[in-house]
Amino acid sequence: MRRTILIVLFSILVIYSIYQGRFLILGPQIWVDNIKDGETVAEPVITVAGRAKNVAWISLNDRQIFTDEEGYWSEKLVVSEGVSFISIKARDRFGHEVNKNLQIVLN
Repeated sequence: MRRTILIVLFSILVIYSIYQGRFLILGPQIWVDNIKDGETVAEPVITVAGRAKNVAWISLNDRQIFTDEEGYWSEKLVVSEGVSFISIKARDRFGHEVNKNLQIVLN
C-alpha cells in the first residue's frame, strides 16, 4: 500500500514537472493576425494586432505593449511613406526571446 502511494505521488510529480516545463521548452510565441510581411497599405495609421503566448514582456518597435488575459494585443502605429519596418519582440520569464520583423509599404 505504501509503495503504491509513493508510485502515484512520484507519477503526479513527473506529470506536473512536464506540464510546467512546456513553457521552458516552447519559449515565447508571437502571431500577427492582420498584417502580412510586405503588405501595401493606403493609410498612414494602421492597427497591428495579434496574439502572444508564454510571454512576460512584449514590445512593438521597442515600445512595451500589453496583452489581455488571453494573450491578444492590438496597437495603432503610424507608418511613413515608402517602406516601414515593424519589429515585435517577446521574452518569457526564463529570458528566451523571439523576434518577428515585418515590412509595410505605404502608397
